[in-house]
Amino acid sequence: EHESFDIRNPNKVRALIGGFCMGNPINFHAADGSGYKFLADQVIKLDSANPQIAARLLNGLIRWKRYDLNRQKIMKSQLDWVLQTPKLSPGCYEIATKGLA
Repeated sequence: EHESFDIRNPNKVRALIGGFCMGNPINFHAADGSGYKFLADQVIKLDSANPQIAARLLNGLIRWKRYDLNRQKIMKSQLDWVLQTPKLSPGCYEIATKGLA
């Protein structure tokens, strides 16, 4: 919600949200799943405005098999949450469904 951030600016989205998910493993992979929920919520918010970036960011949740059972469960539940989004873009749908396979 910072005044310098604009979710309509793809470069700022990639830098801030992508940077958090890919460059901050301690907080993104927090045991309580808050990082995963944050990412899923941002993907849902972005999907209608910029589905390409939303789909790219969703890749942060599809590598759930690399983590412990608790994190796996949370990551999969967030992928399910994204799939429940009405009018989800084909790109996000494809990544989320393949990620759950």
